[in-house]
Amino acid sequence: MRKVIMTLMTTAVCVGACGCAGPRGERGFVRLFNGKDLTGWVTIGEDNAWVVEDGILTVKRDVMDGQEHNFDYLWTKDTYGDFILDLEFKVIDGTNSGIFFRTSDLEDPVYTGIEVQVCNSYGRDNINNKGTAGAIYDCLKPAKNTINKPGEWNRCVLTCKGSSVRVVLNDEQVIDMNLDEWKEPRMNPDDTPNKFGRALKDFARVGHIGLQDHGKPVWYRNVQVKRL
Repeated sequence: MRKVIMTLMTTAVCVGACGCAGPRGERGFVRLFNGKDLTGWVTIGEDNAWVVEDGILTVKRDVMDGQEHNFDYLWTKDTYGDFILDLEFKVIDGTNSGIFFRTSDLEDPVYTGIEVQVCNSYGRDNINNKGTAGAIYDCLKPAKNTINKPGEWNRCVLTCKGSSVRVVLNDEQVIDMNLDEWKEPRMNPDDTPNKFGRALKDFARVGHIGLQDHGKPVWYRNVQVKRL
């Protein structure tokens, strides 16, 4: 019995240390996507391309133009401050999308929200803060490139609490970020530039969660959130 207990304790410590995501269905989580329709979500433009197919959220346009459709992102009606977002996404070669959070102005999401990059970076050695899945776009590159092959599902768990932002992608922690370290407009702590006219430490700590429509195919499922 003692060996069993010690084994369980060791397993628990290892899971916590590596940043692995917890099991699905934990208490306190609620579904943001019901698998049937866009109930609970909004777009502010008139060109919404988000549809539900076979229980999956996806973007469908007659022409997948690769352009930023800033008014056609899919947004939660509710706002969230401290939370855990748990979802799965799938990409193909050329996919460009993102998971936005704490977005304060839906008419200006690119500059008032923070984005977890969703793209195909499978097998790439060049890890950066723009073209690598799991990056905080234009601000912080992931510690590892952990995305699965194109066409395979990926699990992403985003945890926000105060100034702390953590991203676990496919059971490996890739982002451990303190927003308070982003003290200057248009500048990252490592002295590289970013696009933001305000320091990230001054961004809203409560806002909408959104999925980006960048005119490229992307798929999302099992989207759930837990307020902290």
